[in-house]
Amino acid sequence: MTNHAIKLNKDKTYVFTVVVEPDENEWFAYCPILRAEGASTCGSTQGDALRNIQEVVEMIVEELIEDGKQIPEEDVKIYSNVEVKVAVSG
Repeated sequence: MTNHAIKLNKDKTYVFTVVVEPDENEWFAYCPILRAEGASTCGSTQGDALRNIQEVVEMIVEELIEDGKQIPEEDVKIYSNVEVKVAVSG
């Protein structure tokens, strides 16, 4: 998961969590809090999927603003990978 800040105007920055994961021969990306609005996409690489979801989320937020709807906000969470080594005896 990655948090991405989206700047739509000088007054407000929105931060959304997105998930990018492998899916068969491509990468699937979605924004959980905006998924009901259609915030999901894919790409041939992880980077492509991340760029694509950025564009999708920006378009959705712009549409919500234009329609006078409230922008869902979430608590900002930072996710990271943790490496765990375990010794297994035979």
